[in-house]
Amino acid sequence: MNFTRWSARLPGTQRRSASRGTEGSVPAARGEYGPRSEHLGEGSADADTAGLPALEDFTVREIVGRLPGLVALVYGPEHRIAYVNEAYAAAFGPRPAGATVADTCPEAGELGLLPLLDQVLRSGKPRTVKSRRTQDGGSYTVTCLPVESPHLAEGGVLVHAADVTDHAEAAERLRASERRHRETAVTLQRSLLPQDLEQPDDLRIAATYQPGGTDAAVGGDWYDVITLGAGRTALVIGDVMGRGVRAAAVMGQLRTAVRAYARLDLPPHEVLQLLDGLAAEIDASQIATCVYAVHDPNEGKLVYASAGHLPILVRDEDGSVRRAEDPTGPPLGTGGWLHSSGTIALPPGSTAVLYTDGLVERRREDIDEGVAALERALSGAIGTPQVVCDRLMRSLGVTAEHDDDVAVLVVQHPARKGAAAELFHNAALELLGGVEAAPRARAFASGVLASWRFPVELCDLGVLATSELVANSLQHGTPPMRLRLRRTDRRLIIEVTDGDDHLPRRRRAETEDEAGRGISIIATIASSWGSRRTPGGGKAVWCEFALPG
Repeated sequence: MNFTRWSARLPGTQRRSASRGTEGSVPAARGEYGPRSEHLGEGSADADTAGLPALEDFTVREIVGRLPGLVALVYGPEHRIAYVNEAYAAAFGPRPAGATVADTCPEAGELGLLPLLDQVLRSGKPRTVKSRRTQDGGSYTVTCLPVESPHLAEGGVLVHAADVTDHAEAAERLRASERRHRETAVTLQRSLLPQDLEQPDDLRIAATYQPGGTDAAVGGDWYDVITLGAGRTALVIGDVMGRGVRAAAVMGQLRTAVRAYARLDLPPHEVLQLLDGLAAEIDASQIATCVYAVHDPNEGKLVYASAGHLPILVRDEDGSVRRAEDPTGPPLGTGGWLHSSGTIALPPGSTAVLYTDGLVERRREDIDEGVAALERALSGAIGTPQVVCDRLMRSLGVTAEHDDDVAVLVVQHPARKGAAAELFHNAALELLGGVEAAPRARAFASGVLASWRFPVELCDLGVLATSELVANSLQHGTPPMRLRLRRTDRRLIIEVTDGDDHLPRRRRAETEDEAGRGISIIATIASSWGSRRTPGGGKAVWCEFALPG
């Protein structure tokens, strides 16, 4: 076969007929490669081009043989070898003419070229595969082009392979660096999330965090559960916009700040107000959303405030789902907004779900549709909080390759019956009158604690704590005053509320002082104690005793 007499149809170029007397060479393309006569002075074209070599002066074998790219010509349905250039032979060794590619070119199998050759020969259209690796570690981008020639009755394929090993290794180093960066961000993110969720006496809680897939950088989704004392619990979920280590670091600072502000036992909107100013100081360019909610078992509801976050959903025992719509302020860090608190009922048997936008937001879909889909999934989700978490993630199609990170916090208020219900009791007494309210409160506490079958020692400590809290309220507080006793399966809680908003503090009483020892006594005998301002003015002072066993 005379190799110099075939011609290839290359993409983007035109085939040209060979001039007479130049059989066996590729025709010239002066219009494309030579100087254009209109750019030359009149009569100077022949003089300027005289002696310059024309494309017709070179054979195809000369041109292709010296190309740095690997070139091979195969023909027929069995893909027999017609020619390989010097670069191909240097890379893979010489190949005997007439042998089939399948028998003598193991590199073709490694690069997956055999099916590609069939496709090109059958369709007459070029095909390209990028960055295929051989067993020796080399990487090649291969283009196969159909060849039309009267000498190739059954057709042929021109194979051109470019060595892209350096580029492939650089790309792999970049991918490895990105993987390390992502792993660092995931590790940081997970280390900043709570390792073990606090489990309040009255609630059952579970949470799930799913980082985005390998193509999505880790974001700043976070959640937290904070026990506030006296049976109250703070629930938090938030999302720092952005990706990578920076978003995770900002998230960690906000979570730490929320825990610190929660210890002040402030209303939810005041916590977000403080967090708003801090977010602007940390990084004004990082926008974050957050919901902060407080559950009080005596109230049977969630008091919450939202900074640009998605609404809390509550599933009632009958399967109906309610949405906490208002109030919602702008995201944290925007400043200039006075947040306010709202409420949503959380009766026994209900389940609340707090979540980030990765759970419900999809491309080319309104986010309200995603929230509606979550409501439908929640209406049928029963089981433990962890089971509900898993079911919601599956129902919303969240997988390991999800394009955004997702955080879900599920809170259940169990409906206790039978023996379990006997472990939870409440009793309250309105403190009316003057100093005579103190002995009445002691008698009330003694009778209630005895009826709850506490040990004598715990009854005595409970009565003493009641006496000190009531005496402190009678001396420093204002009506209305109320004593509340509450027992759970793990602790006894004693709380006194009054209408004065001055919070007590523990101080060292001198030997000659006749007062000022009440709070010190409470702090000594109780497991924990605290105080907080109540909505509408006033305060609550409480203490807890851990139950034996």
